[in-house]
Amino acid sequence: MIKLVVTDLDGTFLNSKGSFDMELFNEVHEGMKRKGITFVACTGKQCERVEKLFGQHGRGVWILGDSAARIKKDGQVVREFSMEPALALQAIQEIQLFDSQMTIIVCASDAAYVHSSISDEMYDVVKGSYEQVIKTDSFAGISTSFIKITVFDTQGRCTALRKHVEHTMEGQIYIVDSEPRWLDITALHTHKGETVKTLQEMLGVTSRETMSFGDGENDVELMAVANYSFAVSNACENTKRAAQFITKSNDENGVLRTIQAIMDLQE
Repeated sequence: MIKLVVTDLDGTFLNSKGSFDMELFNEVHEGMKRKGITFVACTGKQCERVEKLFGQHGRGVWILGDSAARIKKDGQVVREFSMEPALALQAIQEIQLFDSQMTIIVCASDAAYVHSSISDEMYDVVKGSYEQVIKTDSFAGISTSFIKITVFDTQGRCTALRKHVEHTMEGQIYIVDSEPRWLDITALHTHKGETVKTLQEMLGVTSRETMSFGDGENDVELMAVANYSFAVSNACENTKRAAQFITKSNDENGVLRTIQAIMDLQE
């Protein structure tokens, strides 16, 4: 019996326009609540951005946001997995050594921070995933906890950047290039798989009672924590290999249609 459904957002639950079928979601989510199934959004997006995305329809939804470094539900922070400030600043320095013009987003417990020199175009890109954004002249001046570091590179060099940072920091941080233009750095062992395990323990749910959905490189661990793991058909090859099943694409409501079908089977 499925008790927990965990889905990535971008490229998985959200369509190529960055939105979703609200009417279908409401129908499916109401059915889930009647059956005692918990819905979880697990994403690189800032928790507050996810809250705005779901709006009034997100009540009862668990959010594992900021690359699963924060857990929120109904507006309340349940848990955060912060980075050591010295390691965070070292990682930022390594990124700047690779290319000082890359867009760096430092997610802290109060907001996402970008350098004050950011262009208007890149600022708009950041706002697509982060609701609360503050410009700063120095990341070293951030006074709240460092949650994660994200890089956006228009040239698509994040695999090379990952290798560069790993050269000096491997074994001290968790780093993943979810796609060529995006890279995330969090505390060691802080990723979607481990945070879902934490939530499973909190809710008393096993992997046998869990269903997961993903598409990117950062969803591979998500496939391992659910007996019923699905890669959408537009997923990368590594995620498809890690998943137990392949479902329809994000533009075909693959996640919601699959949840609906599984609930019908459980009848």
